[in-house]
Amino acid sequence: MKIILQLTLSVLTLLIVEYLVPGFTISDIYAAIVTAVVIGIVNTLIKPIFQLIALPISILTFGLAAFLINVSLLWLTSIFVPGFEIANFATAILASIMLSLVSWFLHRLAK
Repeated sequence: MKIILQLTLSVLTLLIVEYLVPGFTISDIYAAIVTAVVIGIVNTLIKPIFQLIALPISILTFGLAAFLINVSLLWLTSIFVPGFEIANFATAILASIMLSLVSWFLHRLAK
């Protein structure tokens, strides 16, 4: 049940960010579900490896490298998921910030 709630919140977050950020497009609800699952898998499996590799640079840049890894993985997800597109890197930066804020708000609301 908890996984279904997490997935629902992730899909809702993606749809809200699509509405708020121009250039961040999701074609339909199925693309949003697939995108939420892929982002979850990428954040669980790939992101920790990249953050561990970039840890020294992240310490020197006060976390900027960790943020750029997050943005890059979001943009990489848009390349591999059909129906999910990010126009450019600046859009990916804005979308990453908005995804974090909206996700935080919705998870707080769900508690």
